[in-house]
Amino acid sequence: MRVDVRNNNVDQALRVLKKKLQLDGLFNELREREHYVGKSEKRRRSKAAAVRRQRKENAKREEEFNGGPPQNNR
Repeated sequence: MRVDVRNNNVDQALRVLKKKLQLDGLFNELREREHYVGKSEKRRRSKAAAVRRQRKENAKREEEFNGGPPQNNR
């Protein structure tokens, strides 16, 4: 990965570097590697992520179908 510093503007270069690292997923990976996560915890997180994805997809479908923002019915 490479970031160019233009006109001695190190702050801008740092911002660009952080953005590239964030899009690359490095910060998330570092956060995940901080502590050991057992099988049951991985399974629980995976299931929670699947639920979030499904809710998001359903909300998007409902918005397309009804033509407005989704209702908050839990």
